[in-house]
Amino acid sequence: MSGRRDPVQQRDDGSMELQDVVTWRPASLSDRVIYRLYRASRIAARIALVVLAVLILATQFALGGLGALTDPLVGAFVVLSAVPALVLAAYIWYADVTTRESLRLLVVTFVLGFLFAGFAGVLNVAVAEQVVPLLFAVNLDYEIALAALFLFVVAPIEECVKLLAVWLYAYRKPAFNAVVVGAVYGAMAGLGFATIENAIYITRYTDSAAGFSTTLAQGTSIATQRALAGPGHVIYSAFAGYYLGLAKFNREYAVPIVIKGLLAAIFIHGGYNVLVSHVPDVIAATVGLSNFAAVVVFIIAYDGLFAVLLGRKLSKYRAVYEQVHTDRRETIQSELTEFDP
Repeated sequence: MSGRRDPVQQRDDGSMELQDVVTWRPASLSDRVIYRLYRASRIAARIALVVLAVLILATQFALGGLGALTDPLVGAFVVLSAVPALVLAAYIWYADVTTRESLRLLVVTFVLGFLFAGFAGVLNVAVAEQVVPLLFAVNLDYEIALAALFLFVVAPIEECVKLLAVWLYAYRKPAFNAVVVGAVYGAMAGLGFATIENAIYITRYTDSAAGFSTTLAQGTSIATQRALAGPGHVIYSAFAGYYLGLAKFNREYAVPIVIKGLLAAIFIHGGYNVLVSHVPDVIAATVGLSNFAAVVVFIIAYDGLFAVLLGRKLSKYRAVYEQVHTDRRETIQSELTEFDP
């Protein structure tokens, strides 16, 4: 730490007044005004971000297909499609060996993940409109161009948006007091994102359905698919969230740690998007399953693999946490025994 201090600070014995020389705090009136304006501008920027997200969501309800959520049947499909992702997020919450997280912070993070999905939708379309023509201009094969779009556009945008939902609020609170907490809030942001994404897909596929029976059939099909896909978002953002937590307690290396977490989430997310279009066909042709059954097998295997890896990371944290607390209890007990008359 001494290398990060000014030479005057290193030699100061505490008797010198260093304010505005080599140290600074908001002491004068002008300093306090500047500092408070700075803090107010940060708060205003965060509020503006949330307001913009709400406006995008309101537009989707007014002009897009989300208005169909007022149909009880469609709404029920959306809720049911989110259940597997909710179960996985609940498991990650349960795996947190530290104190249980505030329900308010969990709900706020879920809502922010839900709202910020609108940013991902807008950015995905805007960037794709610029990138896709360039990919085809160099005569890139369609499948390769699509894979590049998933890996370098869709996955990075969506994972950054979900991590933003954690960083904007929960990350700044005292309750964010352990590395593993990052995985919990990352999972909640992923759950919020998956919920609205499911709603968009389900309303899109049921919007043109004529009659209850058709809506029921189409809704059941797409809700089942989204129920399988939803837990992936929880897994991806839980990985990124864990590394956000690691960064909070390793400030010197915070940026590369966050980048590592994002790259892991992007790789897993992008890999899923690329492989889900091809691997189930291979499974169906090899094993003789139906296309739907092959998709189910692939998703369970793929998400299951990374869920296990995430679980191992959380279990490792739990083991170290419990060992530290065991050692501390033994030390305290030893000290008490030593002084016991």
